[in-house]
Amino acid sequence: MAFIDGTVVNVALPAIQASFHATVIDVQWVVESYALFLGALILVGGSLGDLFGRRLIFLVGVAIFAAASLACGMAASIHQLIVARSIQGVGAALLVPGSLAIISACFDEKSRGQAIGTWSGFTAITTAVGPLLGGWLVQHASWRWAFFINLPLAAVVIAISLWRIPESRSAARGRIDWLGAVFATVGLGGLVYGFIESANLGWRNPLVVASLVLGFGCLIAFVFVEEHVKFPMVPLALFKSRSFTGANLLTLFLYAAIGIFFFLFPLNLIQVQGYSATATGAAMLPFILLMFLLSRWSGGLVARYGPRRPLIIGPLIAALGFVLFVVPSVGDSYWKTFFPAIVVLGFGMAITVAPLTTVVMNSVNQDRAGAASGINNAVARVAGLLAIAVLGVVMVNAFRIHLNKNLGRLALPPQIVQQLQASQIKLAGMQVPAGLDPSKEAAIRKSIAEAFVFGFRIVMLICAGLAVAGAATSWLIIPRDRPDL
Repeated sequence: MAFIDGTVVNVALPAIQASFHATVIDVQWVVESYALFLGALILVGGSLGDLFGRRLIFLVGVAIFAAASLACGMAASIHQLIVARSIQGVGAALLVPGSLAIISACFDEKSRGQAIGTWSGFTAITTAVGPLLGGWLVQHASWRWAFFINLPLAAVVIAISLWRIPESRSAARGRIDWLGAVFATVGLGGLVYGFIESANLGWRNPLVVASLVLGFGCLIAFVFVEEHVKFPMVPLALFKSRSFTGANLLTLFLYAAIGIFFFLFPLNLIQVQGYSATATGAAMLPFILLMFLLSRWSGGLVARYGPRRPLIIGPLIAALGFVLFVVPSVGDSYWKTFFPAIVVLGFGMAITVAPLTTVVMNSVNQDRAGAASGINNAVARVAGLLAIAVLGVVMVNAFRIHLNKNLGRLALPPQIVQQLQASQIKLAGMQVPAGLDPSKEAAIRKSIAEAFVFGFRIVMLICAGLAVAGAATSWLIIPRDRPDL
């Protein structure tokens, strides 16, 4: 349910932007409000599961997620949608770490790798269905159904959980680190707000400066708190394991690249390349099918070769995939441009994900399974959260520079240029002013599309660099032998 929601929402973003006449900043907040609370509170979710019962907290999370999904589908404004998405993030923070922690508690070390590989495969199935189903619903019904489909899924999940999943909890008694949770949420929120709003308000705006200062300050305080509280939600002692530290650094780099990619790619296909929502969902299918078909095989790579080799090779292949996304222009054939790129990226991620997850879960004591799962999931979510905020600024500025350069060549009336510049924050979703002759209108549309592609290429090259940094991290930090047990 959590994985299908992520892919569905990405495909629905252009329709949401058009429905509410929203800027790209508004659209960023639709994604970021969810990711903010998920990333900050997923650590609490893992600890709550260890303390009060993993199945119980998992079920509470599913219920909150379903109720928030209903609110998202009924939102009457972009701000209502953002609030509902925030609540949805709280629910996801409870259910996401619970799934892996439950698996870790139910399988021994010998069979855990294949079990996690199977888990990855089933999440890939739902992720594969998401873009196709979501695209079809957006195109033939409404973007609101991208959220309503969570309701029957939640009912099935709750029924199966009560029927089949045994309750489990940590043997050690502890407390919830609410102070750490507050610092993490405010810290991440301050950074995200500052970076996103800088594209609209400017870096010197007092609100932007104050948000960034508050964010950095709270995150520094968060580390201090985790060092001194008795029951930290991020036990810093876990990072004494080189396998655990290396795996989380790799997660940070690679999921930052994936996060911004899946934010911008649907916007590119729908608003620039002219794909329908259904075709956009289908375009992402090779990536997800590769993840599904190879997940169980890749889950066994750690036992066969150790963790280091697949966690170096996989990110390097993913980096090549990002580089291939620099090739397509406007109107190029999918099969000659986007398809090879998405296959290479999917293959690289398929090699990486299951071994990465197995390393994380095998590098800690069984009693800390919830905390380990929560930390790694938090790193993945925070990586995407910060990437969309930071690289979103890169995208907006690159788009502005290239578009203004093109507009200067078109000899447009000053008022038309001002009108276009005022709506640049919508990126490729901006509207061309009415009343222009067809040739000028076509030239402006072409300039907008080319400006988006220019920014998209820059971001993809940065993503390739992040993937290479992930491979370098695995090479330097993760031991050559099997992970610490």
